[in-house]
Amino acid sequence: MTAFTIVTPVEHDTRAAMLRVLAYATVALAPIEGYLAAVHPHLGKVVPALLVTTWLMARVHQRRLPRPTPLHAVLALLATVVAITAATHSSGAFTAEYSLRWLPFLVLTAVLADVAGREAPIRELLLAMATGATAAALGGLYSLVVDGQPRAAGPQEDPNDLAYFLVAAVPLLFVARQGSPRRSLVVTLACTVLVAGATATFSRGGALGLAAAVGWLTLRRVLSWRVLAAAAAAAGVLCVAAMSLTGPLIERAFQEKTYIAAANVDTRELRWQAAARMVAGHPVLGVGPGGFREEYAAESRNAELDEQTPVAHNMYLEVSAELGLPGFALFIAMIVIAATATERAVRTGDSAARTEAIVLQAALLAVLVTSTFLSEQYYLPLWSLTAFAVAAGDGFAERKAGFDACPARDQ
Repeated sequence: MTAFTIVTPVEHDTRAAMLRVLAYATVALAPIEGYLAAVHPHLGKVVPALLVTTWLMARVHQRRLPRPTPLHAVLALLATVVAITAATHSSGAFTAEYSLRWLPFLVLTAVLADVAGREAPIRELLLAMATGATAAALGGLYSLVVDGQPRAAGPQEDPNDLAYFLVAAVPLLFVARQGSPRRSLVVTLACTVLVAGATATFSRGGALGLAAAVGWLTLRRVLSWRVLAAAAAAAGVLCVAAMSLTGPLIERAFQEKTYIAAANVDTRELRWQAAARMVAGHPVLGVGPGGFREEYAAESRNAELDEQTPVAHNMYLEVSAELGLPGFALFIAMIVIAATATERAVRTGDSAARTEAIVLQAALLAVLVTSTFLSEQYYLPLWSLTAFAVAAGDGFAERKAGFDACPARDQ
């Protein structure tokens, strides 16, 4: 007897709604994961795990696999490289921990790329990311003004990591720039909070990332020169107001940042040199996930006596040192696929698709520039933006060909 699986519209709608809510929650909660970890160390992993589980159950029930894309091949190969390098360096002190960081991001990227544009509109996913980042910015400003911390950090232990989330979220608000005056006001307020929060981190990498994103939006005519000039004037007014209200606090924070700036330059140079030596010494298999932290003291000849197991503060050098040049090539290939997909949407999509694609490009650019000075491969924005970029490019092609995200036919 042949088994039949009947998928009713109600069942499909329920599963789609669950996937949509979980996808929104996954990207919105990522910037405030520090607050969740304060409640329980693993609380921030609950929603992504539920998303992956629900997605798997839904696709099995529908008997439908994701449409294969080059991204899936790259993610699978990257997972293989991580597994091989981890097995090669299995005795490392950080190998297991960092391997378990890599693999969930690879799986989650594939899931988000499949859910985006099908169950969850890309535009709403981007706004969910911006909403979570805005909440994180408010937390960072609270930590600076109320708690008296020298730099805004809030839900992130490192202010630079907070800046990474915030500058990546600023371009995302431009998908909602048109609409009612009330919506425009909300978007303007959220953008102000994000920029203020990023500024309060005093992160130079974050400032460069934000400048790159704004420049790209202006170059691609999503952000007009008039609006940019008005925003710059408003930022100047806010800075003057902030100095008049909290001048001593900001001055102290600026002095502390200036004091440690030169030391940061020196230590990052030491770490980049150590990472480069690891790449030269282990070009094929690297030093394994987390290997930079373990090998740093030896490679730097104990250059930092007070910091024996740091990160490289450069995503590209750290990935190439730990996964080797083949792993680094796959990592870059993933980014290139995302950039190519968004450009395809820019050139062939309608006005809304073009705006989404350019916004994604700007956010990815902010991520890539900021990551030149930070090790951000273990944070969600890079992976989620890559997933949404691929979905944006492939999704428009599917819609143009008549694809309809309807429930699977009765089997």
